Amino acid sequence: MKEKFLIKLEDIYKRYCELSEKLSDPAVISDTALWTKTAKDQSELTETAQKYEELLSVLKQKTDAEEALKTEADPEMKELLSAETEECARRAEEIKDELKILLLPKDKNDDRNCIMEIRGGAGGEEAALFAYELYRMYLNYCEHHRLKVEVVDVNETELGGIKEIVLNISGKDAYKQLKFESGVHRVQRVPETESQGRVHTSTATVAVLPEAEDVDVEIKDEDIRIDVYRSSGAGGQKVNKTETAIRITHFPTGIVVTCQDERSQLKNKDKAFKVLRSRLYDYYSSQNQSAYDEHRKSLVGRGDRSERIRTYNFPQGRVTDHRIGLSLYSLDTFMMGDIEEMTEALAVAEREAQLAGEE
Repeated sequence: MKEKFLIKLEDIYKRYCELSEKLSDPAVISDTALWTKTAKDQSELTETAQKYEELLSVLKQKTDAEEALKTEADPEMKELLSAETEECARRAEEIKDELKILLLPKDKNDDRNCIMEIRGGAGGEEAALFAYELYRMYLNYCEHHRLKVEVVDVNETELGGIKEIVLNISGKDAYKQLKFESGVHRVQRVPETESQGRVHTSTATVAVLPEAEDVDVEIKDEDIRIDVYRSSGAGGQKVNKTETAIRITHFPTGIVVTCQDERSQLKNKDKAFKVLRSRLYDYYSSQNQSAYDEHRKSLVGRGDRSERIRTYNFPQGRVTDHRIGLSLYSLDTFMMGDIEEMTEALAVAEREAQLAGEE
């Protein structure tokens, strides 16, 4: 019996061919909107269709070699044909594995920009300092991957730490690259303020939300209140003398968003609405309050030391992700933004879990 996923592939390939033909249809070409939609639909199937074509080619090559082997009398040629048959069989299995991954359900938010929220958790000033270091780590990562980072709101401490910072991160597959960072990050190290040299444990929380489009969420005027106030800061020149900071309260959900990073009230308002839409998109995607609370808890927990997705152990120079049990002994470069090995391992683990669920 033919494998289920091969039957599915035949349907996908048939659809891909139909769409390819449509792209050359004069009636479709003359309709810009229709042609654009058809091209987009075809593009989404191209990688799978081309890989399926490769599989068909390898399987045909294998069949031809097997047929030739039945009538071949020359021992040397038989050996070559037998080797070709085995190689084709091996390659066919490799391609099937690649196709199974391509057929996995894709996260519809992967290609979106994202909102990242970093907050100091348990540990007082040390937690705030660690939150700042996480911000620098992600900033370096984003710069290396050509992702644009805009600060929406920040609440700093006098010692240079961060109580809370909200970032808008944009660029190719921004959410896909950073979505696994949501959770409680735990740090173990000797704080600069510790005179006895004792190792302290502190936490910071990270939440990564896909950025919502205008069409994803409807925000009614009667459901919100917009307050304008003066920006706060560390004092001196950092204090804004004019009312440019924005606070938006969404009554149905109780969600409050603030933005004071820009000197322009209008820019702060635009940034605040962007964050509000993303939080509402996250909220309504959870469908109800209890599911939303559970989802947020799964992202950042309560910030307790016992709740963590990752531990940064400075005395040992080790960073460990507890979800997949992976430890890397390159904490210095990791904190400088070199986190690809970890994020790629998390993506692989997610695919393996999906594949296990499909079986």
